[in-house]
Amino acid sequence: MRITLIHALKHSIVPIEASFAKHWPEARLMNLLDDSLSADLARDGKLSERMTERFLTMGRYAAGTGANGILFTCSAFGPCIEAVARAQAPMPVLRPNEAMIEQAVAKGKRIGLLSTFPPTLVSMPPEFPSSVTLVPKLAEGALAALDRGDRAEHDRIVVEASRDLRDCDLIALAQYSMAPAAERVAEVTGREVLTTPDSAVLKLKAILGGR
Repeated sequence: MRITLIHALKHSIVPIEASFAKHWPEARLMNLLDDSLSADLARDGKLSERMTERFLTMGRYAAGTGANGILFTCSAFGPCIEAVARAQAPMPVLRPNEAMIEQAVAKGKRIGLLSTFPPTLVSMPPEFPSSVTLVPKLAEGALAALDRGDRAEHDRIVVEASRDLRDCDLIALAQYSMAPAAERVAEVTGREVLTTPDSAVLKLKAILGGR
């Protein structure tokens, strides 16, 4: 199976490749990176028709290479990804968070949503059903630290921010780049921590693995 991974942040590549190596090493991966997507969204503050068209172009390119499935790793672009899913049906096109959200909703009613990218806390909450209570939290400054190449400082900020979510049933880490901090967040909060990469790979494997 050939899976196209589409990224808006370069930091997402290593965590998702690690999850594939762990859960589905047989899959053949292709990475597409456009890190101007996240910069443009942060600048504009909202998704636009132009942004959606950029996503549709990437979806067409991925399909043209022979991809069997597409996984987006950028969590702040839900409506754009849904447009790609409609355009490329019946090929599986997964939003980065959908598998983790399914797991989280099955496990708890009060869910802490920890993010390092502010637009995610606008776009991602509507993906959760109204039956759960979402507690959003921004790990402010963590992504800037990662952009500087300081993984240790990124993880420290994420772990400190997670302390405010200790009254939740579980904690969901919104960005793929946050996955390496999951174990420390669990230790500090005493809560189960879900990461997007593992959940997404397991769902894709369930959909495509038997074909």
